[in-house]
Order: sequence, then structure tokens, then C-alpha cells
Amino acid sequence: MTSRDTRHRRTALAAATAVAATTALLSTALTTTATARPTAGPARLAAAPVTLSAAARTGLIRQAQADAARTAQHIGLGAKEKLVVKDVVKDADGTVHTRYERTYAGLPVLGGDLVVHTTNSGRTEGVSTATKAKLKLASLTPRIAAAKAEKQALGLAKAAGSAKTAADQTPRKVVWAVSGKPVLAYETVVGGLQDDGTPNQLHVVTDAATGKKLFQYQGIETGVGNTHYSGKVDLSTTQSGSSYTLTDASRGGHKTNNLDHGTSGNGTLFSQSSDTWGDGTVSNAATAAADAAYGAQETWDFYKKAFGRSGIKNDGVGAYSRVHYGKSYVNAFWDDSCFCMTYGDGEGDKDPLTALDVAGHEMSHGVTSNTAGLEYTGESGGLNEATSDIMGTGVEFYADNSSDPGDYLIGEKININGDGKPLRYMDKPSKDGGSADYWSSSVGGLDVHYSSGVANHFFYLLSEGSGAKTINGVSYDSPTQDGSKVTGIGRDKALQIWYKALTAYFTSTTDYKGARAGTLKAASDLYGASSTEYKTVEAAWSAVNVS
Repeated sequence: MTSRDTRHRRTALAAATAVAATTALLSTALTTTATARPTAGPARLAAAPVTLSAAARTGLIRQAQADAARTAQHIGLGAKEKLVVKDVVKDADGTVHTRYERTYAGLPVLGGDLVVHTTNSGRTEGVSTATKAKLKLASLTPRIAAAKAEKQALGLAKAAGSAKTAADQTPRKVVWAVSGKPVLAYETVVGGLQDDGTPNQLHVVTDAATGKKLFQYQGIETGVGNTHYSGKVDLSTTQSGSSYTLTDASRGGHKTNNLDHGTSGNGTLFSQSSDTWGDGTVSNAATAAADAAYGAQETWDFYKKAFGRSGIKNDGVGAYSRVHYGKSYVNAFWDDSCFCMTYGDGEGDKDPLTALDVAGHEMSHGVTSNTAGLEYTGESGGLNEATSDIMGTGVEFYADNSSDPGDYLIGEKININGDGKPLRYMDKPSKDGGSADYWSSSVGGLDVHYSSGVANHFFYLLSEGSGAKTINGVSYDSPTQDGSKVTGIGRDKALQIWYKALTAYFTSTTDYKGARAGTLKAASDLYGASSTEYKTVEAAWSAVNVS
């Protein structure tokens, strides 16, 4: 294995288990449904989000957009600034959290996102912002040509393996407000493929006055992960005449498609005369499809039962999955541009990366993109990856599948490193050889799959506590940076706190200090500022050196 191959394997996301070998479905109904699962979270708390009908959600968004100018003025934005509604969450007590993107003189503001928190009576009780800086640019005229910014981006994309000779579109003018003084900039996006075959979607931000690179991030969020792993399961499918398709009408119309080793396009929807999919072997193309479809339905149900969330965008619309990507592709990834998940078949096409927690991980990248929008680099990128590990773990426990019991290991089923070991460990992240157990000033410089260790460790401590214990047959021994003893509050409560913080308080630039503040606010909302849950959030962050 070359060092390049090693690098990509180590930074890929891991997965845990996949799905059933033979999936028997009811052949007499147009749609067959999955068996019931236990509720993943506690009963609705006053500050927990409620499920909104499509009409109610659309109405709240429409009203917020109609009031956007008044809201912008009310929270102190300048005359050139406008708000564009991205999402809205309503709590059981009537509090509404409206997430906005921002423009300045008509230009998108990168790092300008914010969340306005409004009480049931309509009073604004707070604003969570990605930047504290005031937006005031002396000029909106670039000093460098867009071609210079494009050349810079192409050079950086070439270093990652892309053979593209032109950007996907002309560099667009934006306002860069993520860090430092807001400036006029160009954002360039370069496509193609990275050197391991993963699609490339490199975003490069260039100062429009000096030509200096301000920022870059990869828009494709990677991971590694049918019934090949999870045994026999029930799937929700659709009958059309004498054929069945892997279309889940009960979960937003999610479809599972076959790329047949291609690397572009949507692929072909899995369709056959029998409602039994796969045989548990990787030589049967429908086996990986069954795993992917099962992972998608369990992830949908987990978010619905635990948080009242209806799909990735909370709009009741399903994404779609593509399996059999490329040849010997050892990875899986979420892509916002196609609103889809994609899975390779592993080394020698022998180990499909369609594990259950991979599905949960990948779709959670979509949830993050449509809520906090955590930038995929630095500490915010680590939090982005950790969110997917945390929620992927939640999906695995929720599924309660005897062939793949829930655990705090990432990628333990797919043997991605060839040594039988998991890709990541949440109880002590450094066991993977690269992840950080605790925060330090250098954490932001790590690859996001390693900087995620701090938040993964926090979540484990918050859920299960420190020290040695065995859960579902797996032994854990979680240390603390300060030698303190942490007693966990349980995984369900920890998930509620993380989700609340992600959807109401995190923004695109949230770092570990901000994550501590956001989760404490979430714990206070849900359980009270003097509660055991609040105090344990404090203790768990301190135990990983985040203060």
C-alpha cells in the first residue's frame, strides 16, 4: 500500500455494521414497512423540538422571510445587510429558532449565518452568530481578476489529485467574514476526482484585493463504512405492476440506485420481480443495496423518533443512495450537491462500505449541512465529523440489531485497516493512532477525522462516564485529562443535548469553546441550569480540556 493510499484510508470515515443478507418483504402490499423500534429518546421536553407538518414549517419559513427586513433591523444589522431564511425549529414550549444566511450589498456572506431565538410571545431572547464582526466594506470592486483566483484554486485541486483545467463555474464574489476583518473575496469551486477516486468539490476563498488564499475546504464529506452485516431485516419497498423497487415511499421516497462501478450520474434504481433483496454475499449486487436501504430507513426512523425530525432537511423529503461506486473504492461519502450518499465496495470489491453506522454518519453530514453548516476544516470540521460519529452511533444503538449491537466503536465491522481493528474509538480516541483525546491549541491543525476525537470523547464521557465498563460485550476504559471522575447521564439524554445545540446554537464557525457554550445552553433549556445533566456537560468538557 502506498503512503498516499494509507493517508486516504486513515482520513476516511469508518462504519460499523451493514445490513441483512436476505430481506424478506411482504409481497402482497404496495409498501412493506420495517418492524417497530423502541423510542430512542425521552418523552418530549419543553425545550425539545416538535414535529412540524410540511404546511406548518413552510408557513413559519414564509413568515420569517416576510419579516426578515424588520428582524435584520431589530438585531442591529446594517442597511446593506439582508437575511435569507435557511431553516426553522419550533420547541414544545413555543420558542422558535430561525436560522438565517446573510447577504451584504447582494453578495453572500461566508460566516454570516446566525440563529434568532424567539419566545412564544414573539420576543427575541437571543441571537447566535457565526461572527461578531461588523460588516462594513470600503469597496466592492476587486483589485485582482477572477482568473487569478481560479488559477490558485486549480493549483490546490491539482495537488489533491484533480485533473480539472477549469473551475466548475466562474469564481463568485462573496464577503469573507469567517475570521478577521470582513473582506471582499472570490469563492472558486473545482470538481473532478481526488487521488483516491473520491469526487472533488474543493472550495477556495481568495482575497479579492491581495490574491491571498483565505480559506479552503472540501465540499465532499467522506466516510467509510446489506444485509451483509446486519442479518435478515425488513425493508420498505414499492411495487409497480409485477416488479418491486428499492423505493421507500414511507420515508420521503428514498431510492437506492446501482452505479455498477461507475463514478458519475445517478445510477439505476434497483428493480426486480421478487421482493427479497440480496443473499448476504457481496457477489450479489442487491446485497449492498439492501444494506444501504436498511441504513437509510433506520437513520430516518432514529431522527424521527428521537428528535421529531422528518428527513435530512426536516421537510419530509428523502435523499437517495448510490452503491457500487468505482472499482475497489475504499470509502463512502455524502454530497450536498446531489443530496445523496455513495458507497464503494472496498479493497478488491470484497467489503462494501454499507455498514449501518456509516449510513447514519453520512446522512448526518446532510443534517449538519442543513442546520449548523459547520465548516469542514479546523475545529468546526472536527465538530462536523464528530456529529456524524455521534449520530451514527445513535443510529446503531437505535436499530437494536442483534447482528450488529450498538457500540462506541466506529468501523469495527469493515476491517478498513486490514488488522481487524475499528477505525475510531470514542472512549479513548487516541487508540486509533492519530485522534486527539483532549483539546489543545494544535487540535485545529489536525485532519478533521482526528480533531473530531475531542468531541467524540466528550460524548462518550457524557453518556457513559469515565473508567472501565462493558457495554453489549465491548470493554471500554475512558480516561480524563484532569484525572476527574465523570458519571454519565445516559446516551439518550446526551443525544438530545447534542442535537439541540446543533440545531439551535451551533453556527458555521463554532469551535470547541463554542461547542461547550452551545451544549451547556442546550442542557439548560432541556433540563435546567442547576440540573445534573447541566453539571455533567460541564464536567465532561473539562475532562477533555475544553473550558
